[in-house]
Amino acid sequence: MEKGKGLVDLCIEAATACSENVDIWRRQRRTLERLPFQLANDLFRRLHRRRLLSPSILEIFQFSVNEVDLRGESCVDAEWMVYLSAFRYLHSLNIADCKNVNNFALWHLSGHSSLNELDLSRCSKITDAGIKHLLSIATLEKLCVSETGLTADGVLSLSSFVNLRVLDLGGIPVTDTALSSLQALTQLEHLDLWGSEISNVGAATFEKFPMLSILNIAWTKVTRMPILSIACLNMSNCTIHSIVDGDNTATATLSKLIVTGAAFIDADQVFPILQLGCLKFLDISCSNIGSFNFLVNLRNLEHLNLRYSQITDGLMEQVASAGEKLRYLNLSNTKITSHALSVLVGCVPNLENISLSHTLVDDTSLAYISMTSSLRLVDLSHTRIRGFVYSGRENSDKMLSLSALQNLSNLRSLNLEDTKVMDEALQPLSLLTELECLYLKSDFLTEISLHAIPSLQKLRFLGFRGAVLTDYGLLSYRPPPLLCVFDLRGCWLLSVKAISSFCKKYQQVQVRHAHVNNPFEDEIVSYGSSASSITTKVPLPRPRRVKSSNTSFVDERVKYSTEELLQLENSTGFSCMLKDLDLLPEILRKK
Repeated sequence: MEKGKGLVDLCIEAATACSENVDIWRRQRRTLERLPFQLANDLFRRLHRRRLLSPSILEIFQFSVNEVDLRGESCVDAEWMVYLSAFRYLHSLNIADCKNVNNFALWHLSGHSSLNELDLSRCSKITDAGIKHLLSIATLEKLCVSETGLTADGVLSLSSFVNLRVLDLGGIPVTDTALSSLQALTQLEHLDLWGSEISNVGAATFEKFPMLSILNIAWTKVTRMPILSIACLNMSNCTIHSIVDGDNTATATLSKLIVTGAAFIDADQVFPILQLGCLKFLDISCSNIGSFNFLVNLRNLEHLNLRYSQITDGLMEQVASAGEKLRYLNLSNTKITSHALSVLVGCVPNLENISLSHTLVDDTSLAYISMTSSLRLVDLSHTRIRGFVYSGRENSDKMLSLSALQNLSNLRSLNLEDTKVMDEALQPLSLLTELECLYLKSDFLTEISLHAIPSLQKLRFLGFRGAVLTDYGLLSYRPPPLLCVFDLRGCWLLSVKAISSFCKKYQQVQVRHAHVNNPFEDEIVSYGSSASSITTKVPLPRPRRVKSSNTSFVDERVKYSTEELLQLENSTGFSCMLKDLDLLPEILRKK
């Protein structure tokens, strides 16, 4: 049995391998109708990822599937909706970004008796007329119609959905009057109104929603909030006079506050009066806040985003004061230096994720970083890291700075993209045996680095972008057994033939390169990376389709002379190069 897969997974894999296999079992209608929901949903999702769904296939799932996610599929239109509306037990339907879904397509959902969740986000052809077709769905509890053709008049009709708990009207021109008409939605827990036309007058309506817990009013004209006991508030890109206008005890329940890009009239007056003892998540990135003294009172803070903020080395003590329970800290695109990290030493014992991308930190910061043993993700991309420091009275002793990271036994993700590290400096990475994601991008690197880290057997994502990697170097590389994604974009010396051979030999690895076409990128897996977690898609094992040599890409060979390129092509014995850096061809030793 294939490692890591159960019998059910293998059966579904075989059943959805190709259209011929589907034709064999699709005739067993009675058996399919009796499939448990979970199994039927898994089979449906696999068919979707393999591009094997069609209206005729939909028909066989009408009694067994209760969750459908077809977001972004341009093939979904009125014909598809006819079959989807016949799903008797359907409770969740996501057709966001389906550009061919129009008002007529929604007519087929009229009167559905079990639908609880419907996502129509960014279906631009849906207007007020289409929403009227949905008014007969009494069971609806979640409705997302952001960035559709809905108008303020259409919003008035939404008051009929008295059981709604989640309503997303982002990007819809909701007016104060239209918002007031929704007071009948007393069960509402989550309301999204970003980019609407509401003002402080309309904001008073929020008090009419007794169950409201999550509120998004980013990009609106609201400057003052009424007294609300909510858990999450988003006022990004608003001009803020006051987060709570009145009794400050109302903010005692606030656990998540997002004010990205907000303009505070007087931040020193806004935050000190708030009771934020329960606040765990704070995003003040890109805002104009210049004083961070209020952080002293945030003893339960776990997530702090200061990206593009005015934080400096001199203000890091305020950050450190809130660091006892801090797990995520984003300092990217700020003016901090390595000294700022020395202030954090011993103050952030639970920190797991730190982003220092696009800052002035250098190799001296690694010693301070290594003292926080709880770290799982470190982003040092676009920094001054070189991989070594000099010691001694005359700076004559050269020490590999990355060796300090071996103290981070919990480290799972390391980003060194666009730094000045070279092959020699990466040798200590072989000690990071628990590493799962490694991001490298530099034209200073060669295949020596690639072959120098074979001990990283737990790698699932390896980025080796822009490096000087030859066909021989790639074909002689043996990837770790768990590797899912191998990012080789920008490795311009690689040929179509070499990449094709590698893909055929290691079909479980998704190779990213200009020569490779990955038509199926599914099963989303989150890998930590730069400023925040980056979602990377991991493919199912399948043959790769290699593009023809006519595919257009930037040929960086123009930077080198004919003699230099021939020297690269004719260079052999890379196994010897790993032992002696001086054996490298001259062109590979260029700095």
